Amino acid sequence: MNGTTALSPWLPTAPCTSGHCAAHPETAPPATTRLKAARPETARPESARPGLGLAVGRAHRPHGHGAADRVGSVRAAARLTAGLCALLLGILLAPAAGLLPAAGRLALVRHWLRAVVRAFGVHVRYEGAPAPSGGPLLVVANHVSWLDIPLIAAALPGRAVAKSEVRRWPVLGTLAALGGTLFIDRDGLRALPGTVHAMAGVLADGGRVIVFPEGSTWCGRARGRFRPAAFQAALDAGSAVQPVRIAYRPTDAAAYVGDDPLGSSLWRVVSTRRLTAVVRLAEPLPAARYPDRRALAAAAQRAVASDSANLPSLSVHQRSRSRPASASSARTPA
Repeated sequence: MNGTTALSPWLPTAPCTSGHCAAHPETAPPATTRLKAARPETARPESARPGLGLAVGRAHRPHGHGAADRVGSVRAAARLTAGLCALLLGILLAPAAGLLPAAGRLALVRHWLRAVVRAFGVHVRYEGAPAPSGGPLLVVANHVSWLDIPLIAAALPGRAVAKSEVRRWPVLGTLAALGGTLFIDRDGLRALPGTVHAMAGVLADGGRVIVFPEGSTWCGRARGRFRPAAFQAALDAGSAVQPVRIAYRPTDAAAYVGDDPLGSSLWRVVSTRRLTAVVRLAEPLPAARYPDRRALAAAAQRAVASDSANLPSLSVHQRSRSRPASASSARTPA
């Protein structure tokens, strides 16, 4: 998203940008950079400009020259090819999988998504236990990357809520549509009640819905406030809420923020050695215990934020709480 794009003022925003976050993981910016990060960028660094592989930060590039560089590039290309092939295989097998009983289909989806993530070179560790199966569940999580969705669905398959632009993404958009994703127009505030009603309908039928209440991706060093709208669906359907926290190491390697192109994010992921995702499933929250959606959203946010051991020290992103929408992340709906 370029700096001239006008967004609705009600849209959630984050101070995380590809130039200051994803391109330079695990590196605390100096004081002068912190001051610049609080203002809209007039020019992006070379490492953050569009183009496959150009947003790979220094911390992710193979060290050394010659043979080491070639080995790293070959490994990254192999991972990218394997990951895309695994995704395409899912598209081809989707019609046949639809003929399986529900339990078999969900098991197949879980195994397939874990294989996709692993093919991209991501090591995953799950902690905690999900809510008992068989009942409706609203799954809510912090949002860092496009990887968040397959990581959650590998443990808790369900219908995700995503911005309408995702439908147009190559390969991933097709998979999202086949998976029954509930698409929402982020620029149309009037569409939000209809989306909440659709979510409540899925939950009332005993299904699962996956949503990212921060409404935008964050770099992993900071997190946003949980917007309460989606939690109304849980209250209307009498559903439990499953809080999930996702953390990556290196912290920003998987971050998909600001105007970061999808191709650059993919290359950064496959180029990172030993990229690890930790998915922590907190205790489910019975919606009936909370008086309204704001109280339920606040409780879910506390449950996700309680894993303070995974949070790095205070950074520019935690100090900056506002940023013009044109320079901030706008990846998923509220």
